[in-house]
Amino acid sequence: MLTQLVCAARPSRVSDALPVSVPAELAKAQELAALPDGAWLALDKQALRLFDAKGKQLAKLPMRAKHLDTRSHAQGALAIVLDADTQRALPILVDLKAGTLHAQAAFPMPTFAVETICLYRDAQQLDYLFLVGKDGLSEQWVMQGDLRKLVRKLALPAQAKHCRSDDHTHTLFVSESNLGLWAYGADPEGAAAIGQHQPLILRAPFGGLRGGAGALAVLPGGVAVLDAKGENLHLLRQHQGTWQALPVQRLAYKHEIDQISLRQDASGIQLLLRDETAKSWHVRRPAWQHSAATQQRAQSLPIVIVAPQVQTDPVARYGDAADDPAIWVHANDTSLSRVMGTNKKQGLLVYDLQGKQRQLLESGRLNNVDLRQNLQFAQQTYDLAVATQRDENSLVLFEIAANGEVTESARIATDLDKIYGTCLYQPVTGGLEVFVNDKDGRFQQIRIERSAQGFTGRVVRRFKVDSQPEGCVADDRNARLFLGEEKRGVWQASAKAESDPALSMILPVAENLKADVEGMAIYYGAKHDYLIVSSQGDSTYLVLDAQAPYRLRGKFSIGINLAAGIDGSSETDGLDVSSANFGGKFSRGMLVVQDGNKRLPDGPQNFKYVAWSDIARALQLPD
Repeated sequence: MLTQLVCAARPSRVSDALPVSVPAELAKAQELAALPDGAWLALDKQALRLFDAKGKQLAKLPMRAKHLDTRSHAQGALAIVLDADTQRALPILVDLKAGTLHAQAAFPMPTFAVETICLYRDAQQLDYLFLVGKDGLSEQWVMQGDLRKLVRKLALPAQAKHCRSDDHTHTLFVSESNLGLWAYGADPEGAAAIGQHQPLILRAPFGGLRGGAGALAVLPGGVAVLDAKGENLHLLRQHQGTWQALPVQRLAYKHEIDQISLRQDASGIQLLLRDETAKSWHVRRPAWQHSAATQQRAQSLPIVIVAPQVQTDPVARYGDAADDPAIWVHANDTSLSRVMGTNKKQGLLVYDLQGKQRQLLESGRLNNVDLRQNLQFAQQTYDLAVATQRDENSLVLFEIAANGEVTESARIATDLDKIYGTCLYQPVTGGLEVFVNDKDGRFQQIRIERSAQGFTGRVVRRFKVDSQPEGCVADDRNARLFLGEEKRGVWQASAKAESDPALSMILPVAENLKADVEGMAIYYGAKHDYLIVSSQGDSTYLVLDAQAPYRLRGKFSIGINLAAGIDGSSETDGLDVSSANFGGKFSRGMLVVQDGNKRLPDGPQNFKYVAWSDIARALQLPD
């Protein structure tokens, strides 16, 4: 997480010793962008122009635009500008080999006044556009080819005038002209939610800025920002999650500086500073060293990205509502299978494999759900789902008919005070047992029984962890229980009611597993079984062998399926997995996860379906 600066460094004067290296032909440019092989993009009042390293103009696009930003591209560069008349953002493909500029499909007309724009490229190599508007009205869009889709709406500083994104740290920097520089999470599905913004440097008396923040440029491992008057340059460096202010550089120029741009070469970085009054660019090469803190640590697993194939209809309540799914497999036609999901503000939802909602059972505030099929009670066979009901601190039992129709069957009271998570266990000897926990760490193992009066339950074992648990899963084949203590890690124990519930830690919260530890499920493969765990703190998922020594096989995140219009998944609570052949892309089974932040566009939470074959391929998992 970004940490606020607590002090401002003292100013030092910057000399004019370095020679100017910007070609004279670019002197009147209002904005500059350095390109590969020494080429330049220059934006002035009449056009966007492409120059070679010697200052020869190669191409020109007439326009009246502002807010030039660029990213690398296979042909040279992708540029973006804001049309000053229409307020539409216009992408431009820069072909360095051909020396040409090609305008791409413009973004739609915004519904608010745009103050600034900037680009961001995520780990999937998807390009995004931030439209930062007046009074804080802002949006994030994604683009691919001619596709333009709204990802989410944002609330950013009301007086924002400049923005830039750091693709490596997934950070959006926004300068507020009358206050200071802010950092936000740029990744719409990233661990740093947009609400977790941090002030990096503020105006006096809160910090060392004079009047507020002006133009900025992203540096390797940091950021450079001008004060509102363009008289001082502030360099901020990120080190091990905190921000450090280097000595303030007082700009000893005759006029104020209003723009800043970055150029890198083999010898280091150069800052290009625009003097609007003199119509010239100054070049500074600051002493800049950055740490490798932004790089992935060696002991941390690499994160691969898989895309969801299906998403469900959203739940009918905004906020933290959807929580936990469970997969029911149709006995005769797996294409008619169902996914059940809890809505913590409403009840149980039932979806088909296309993600369409088929049922809503308004059973109250349900938290976790799990199910088992082909259960034998008194010579009758049942498919049962069990969910925790938080208002009553009870278990709600649902019967699932052969056609997938779900009905509430019974409620079993518990003596827990704050019922929370649950998972089911089907012993090889038959029957059904429920593991259920309380927020205070207590667990109960309840055996489900049936009589003429219906389903009942009795406690057959009790045990406890030291802090709040939630997710758990039972391995029926091997009589093992895996449970998550949210802030500490994943434990395993015997699932047998008559056994001593001795817990042993198999995966602690550390570099790879980030609290909270949430949903768990077991994939039963032809030769290998895998435990899947939701690492909510960094919006990823871990795959372990479900047998000792519980080898950690890999780590993945769920990204955007832009072609299907499905956003990624983040801050996942519950999940479930099945190895059943559901046909098509799900022929090797599927993983269903709760999505904590619905994007593309914003909306109530939902669930995402991921093909197991995509996960297995990405992590090179044997069957």
